[in-house]
Formats: sequence, C-alpha cells, structure tokens
Amino acid sequence: MPASFDDFDLLIQPGWNDSGPEHWQSHWQRALGARRVENRDWRQPRLLDWLQGLECALAACDKPALVVAHSLGCIAVAHYAQRRPDAIAGALLVAPADVERAFVPRELMDFAPLPRQPLPFPARIVASSNDPFCKTARAARMAGYWRAPISWLRDAGHINVDSGHKEWPQGWPLLQQLAERARRRSAA
Repeated sequence: MPASFDDFDLLIQPGWNDSGPEHWQSHWQRALGARRVENRDWRQPRLLDWLQGLECALAACDKPALVVAHSLGCIAVAHYAQRRPDAIAGALLVAPADVERAFVPRELMDFAPLPRQPLPFPARIVASSNDPFCKTARAARMAGYWRAPISWLRDAGHINVDSGHKEWPQGWPLLQQLAERARRRSAA
C-alpha cells in the first residue's frame, strides 16, 4: 500500500490510446484516488488539445499536483512545463515515447520536437532497457535534456500491460521518493 500523499493532488496522464482498466496507471488511479487527465482524442492526439487537457486537470487541483505520466503523456508534460513552469509540483515520467525516432507513427508527429529545456520541478524518468518505443540512448538523452534522474528497468518493454505491468507495485517507491523531493523543494 502506498504512503500517504495527502499534501498533493495526484494526476494520471496516460499516453497514446489511453491506459486501459488493467494498465498500472488505472490501478494506481483507483488506489490513490487520483484524477485522470481527460484528453479530447486519445487515438489522434494533438499537442495543443493534450496541453489543454492537462491545464484543465491542473486547474481543478486544490493542492500542489504530482503528475504520473506514461509514454506520450510524458512528452505532453515536458511540453506543458515550458509553458507553465510553476503549475506542477513533480512528475513521474514512465516509459517516455521517443517522438523523434525514425519510424514514429504519423499520429505522434505533432509532439515533436522533444522539449530540450530542464524541467522546472522535481521529476524522475523510468525507462526500460528494451522499450520498443524508446531506445536506451534516447531515454538517457531525455534525462539529460530535462535534468531528471533516470531509473532503469531491465527487459520491461514499454512498462504496460503488454509487457506484464499491471498493478506494478515496484513503482510505488519511485512515486514516494518523488513526493519527498517535491515536499523538500516547496519547504525550501
């Protein structure tokens, strides 16, 4: 069971095609009482629509917000941070999608190029050694751009249901560490 996050509002930012009921993000949403960012179109994503969805979710928060993002949702969070650097208290960025890869699906091209500025809040990237949507060198480069520490999972695929990550309790400590970093930052 996760530690208390009473001093934060928690937002779930899924990636392309949303996160289904068995995805770890859906399990976490239920366990944490988190709110899911609602995007206009999960299948034909447009960056401005997704930024508006994140804006609406953040506006409904009463407390500082921790965002738990997956895949394309990580890229949306990084873009949003450049527009509103003070709106997010921290972000856990799991399996960020490389929207600049050679054979990126047409639907994701609106999210390129990747933001290259440091994130203005505590963040942690979680990446897999064999993610089909982001090579290790690209995940490491994102961590460098965003100045976010990276945690590597060995042979974890895209860290989703297809790779066997349903409830994913191994991720809880990473979220707890992120919350502690956000608490220290706000107290400073």
